[in-house]
Amino acid sequence: MKKRTSLFKTYSGIIWLLCGITAGSILGLVFGKDVEVIKPLGDIFLNLLFTAIIPLVFFTFASSIASLEKSEKLGKLFVVVIGVFLSTVLISAIIMIVAVLLFPIHQDIIVSTIPLESIHNGSGGSQITQLLTANDFYELLSRKSMLALIIFSFLIGFASLRSAEKGAGFRIFLNSGNEVMKQLLHLIMKTAPVGLGAYFAYQVGIFGPQLFGAYTKPLGLYYAVCAFYFVVFFSLYAFLAGGKEGMKIFWSNNITPALTAIGTCSSIATMPANLEAAEKIKIPAHISNIVIPLGAPLHKDGSSMSSIIKIAVIFAMFGKDFTDPTTLLMAIGITVVVSVVEGGIPNGGYIGEILAITIYGFPMEQALPIAMILGTLVDPMATLLNANGDLVSAMIITRISEGKKWLSTTLTV
Repeated sequence: MKKRTSLFKTYSGIIWLLCGITAGSILGLVFGKDVEVIKPLGDIFLNLLFTAIIPLVFFTFASSIASLEKSEKLGKLFVVVIGVFLSTVLISAIIMIVAVLLFPIHQDIIVSTIPLESIHNGSGGSQITQLLTANDFYELLSRKSMLALIIFSFLIGFASLRSAEKGAGFRIFLNSGNEVMKQLLHLIMKTAPVGLGAYFAYQVGIFGPQLFGAYTKPLGLYYAVCAFYFVVFFSLYAFLAGGKEGMKIFWSNNITPALTAIGTCSSIATMPANLEAAEKIKIPAHISNIVIPLGAPLHKDGSSMSSIIKIAVIFAMFGKDFTDPTTLLMAIGITVVVSVVEGGIPNGGYIGEILAITIYGFPMEQALPIAMILGTLVDPMATLLNANGDLVSAMIITRISEGKKWLSTTLTV
């Protein structure tokens, strides 16, 4: 009984959100265009989210960089860790891009014919300048300057880090602000079942039942590709780390972390199971005790793949081409940012979604709810890849740091 209660508590946010979306869908089907009367509920929810997002982004990025002080002692190991984390995130993103290109998401539903909000009139140099910087401080407070705000936040974090003891008070302020904004986002997301339910009611009322098909295909594609990546590429990573014995010992000790990830829907909560599995795999403690705690918030293969599918769906639902090389390169860059940011805050993937929508110039009010609904539905599989990716990455890092005979040496000890 306790397990059932705990499982419901873990997934209560997703369950309530799905209930809200289901109820909204039924209202849309029954009342049709008359359901527009409840659309303001969805608008209020989105406005609350937009209002909170600017300080949330600032405190999340700035406090993350300002807290890197402890990592300075990692030396060469830290470089290897970042290299492996970045490599697997990029590989997972590229695999999802290939899948989307092989199985295109062609939507029968175009949610808007509004032209993209172009950030980009003028030469290439001026476009880059507009994208990366703002003319004045107050312009950073607009969600249209999201990338400029992120860069500014990084710089504030580094400046705080370099200030050492003199900047200790400011770092405390950044960490406190980050915690406050986490709680604010948590409160706002409590209203998500009503807000997104109202939004979905309006969409179904306008576009009809065929709207459901707009989510079915991308979800099927995402889960299929992620399952392929989980089985094939995690096996490949384990093989590269320790050969056939590496594959065997990884999968024989991966069951508990995998079930924990699915059961808790949290990379952080899976950390103890990962550390226990790492000990059984004989990964040296000085590596596992760094890689797994660092990977929980920073290493997100599943989130990388979900970012790609969400961007592809948004492009499809606005009738835009996702296959342009520049678009694909930007998508890969966004996945790296999402991987770093998402673990810092609950529902942190929404920052990545807002960043993507801003960079590509989609209307925020229409694009964000689509991304949020997809983000909720892909969360269990994303968490599985995020959490388990830390364990197999620890094996690869051990192989690089300790040599190719690390596994045979530890097994004979």
